Amino acid sequence: MRIQLAQRTEADDLLGRSPLALLVGMLLDQQIPMEWAFTGPHTISERLGHDLTAEEIAALDPEEFAVLLSAKPAVHRYPKAMADRVQQLAAYLVEHYDGKPESLWSDAADGKELLNRLLGLPGFGKQKAQIFLALLGKQMGVQPPGWREAAGPYGEEGSLRSVADVVDADTLGRVRAAKQEAKRAAKAK
Repeated sequence: MRIQLAQRTEADDLLGRSPLALLVGMLLDQQIPMEWAFTGPHTISERLGHDLTAEEIAALDPEEFAVLLSAKPAVHRYPKAMADRVQQLAAYLVEHYDGKPESLWSDAADGKELLNRLLGLPGFGKQKAQIFLALLGKQMGVQPPGWREAAGPYGEEGSLRSVADVVDADTLGRVRAAKQEAKRAAKAK
């Protein structure tokens, strides 16, 4: 299955081949449209001139990296804050996983262990960790025993709750509509 979260071929191709790009896209996915968030890693790669590596991002001067993310078009609505978060994530990956994000999931014994590893990442709370776990299971074939249960409602087969369920423009629209309905229902309470 081909990733289609950015809805731009070159950005989606990067997400499909680079576990770091996929993690960074997930990290950026807050307070901006999903497509903008998941295009972010491609934008950063273009500005650096090559695919992302955790070692390089962690080692970059924080002010220079913030400028890189702030250049028009900005990578995020809050480029300086997100530059800091991306560098924290990269540094964590270098320190704990030798800079290889796929090590987070390649040897996880089960879904609970993988969820706990994702919860340890800077910028990943429970919801983001569960959504990313569902994305790994549903679209990347990372399915340790119990992954659906660990992903909570985001792991449910046939759900349309999150980026984990976006496989084309149609499902993007359906996920967006489901989120808007959930917000309306929450407000009505």
